[in-house]
Amino acid sequence: MAVTTNFGVPTNGIGTSATLMPKLQYRFRVNFTGMGSDSGSRTSSTQNVISAGRPSITHEEVIVDSYNSKMYIAGKHTWEPISIVLRDDVNSQVVKLVGDQLRQQLDHANQGAGVTNTEGQISGLAYKFNMEIQILDGTAEANAIDTWELVGCYLSNVQYGDLNYGTSEMVQVTMQIRYDNASHNAAGDTDTLSGL
Repeated sequence: MAVTTNFGVPTNGIGTSATLMPKLQYRFRVNFTGMGSDSGSRTSSTQNVISAGRPSITHEEVIVDSYNSKMYIAGKHTWEPISIVLRDDVNSQVVKLVGDQLRQQLDHANQGAGVTNTEGQISGLAYKFNMEIQILDGTAEANAIDTWELVGCYLSNVQYGDLNYGTSEMVQVTMQIRYDNASHNAAGDTDTLSGL
């Protein structure tokens, strides 16, 4: 009796076949590019990620009225913000990186917003960063089998977490990240979801 082939779902009148290995939530990596200014901190932040949301998209509904009925078409889209939760390490590399990114977005001490380009205009490129969320295959090489690339990111909300004498929990930093666009690529695929 071949147990490994008995648990699939029958399709198109064909008997059951082997169940495919699912992607596992705990096999992932988040890479930050251009966030803050210290590359060492970015590595530390990648290693201290606890959880990461994946992109979701919403399209506005456009109603086209016509004679006796209505038709619906997709309007403008919105990529919804995601949350990344990090451990606050004892060397404070995570909070240093987050603080550095926030200072690039707005210099709170001097009330200066962003960096200006050569024409003196404030540029979003001066503070926006990119990131990748990769699902890994679980091998020692940690190959990416699935990648979301988020571009034009900035921190829209940061929560530095709570302190409590009555618990042994680690201190966490939660970042809400707003981004301009996302693209998806599965390993070996030439088709990607991008440019939406």
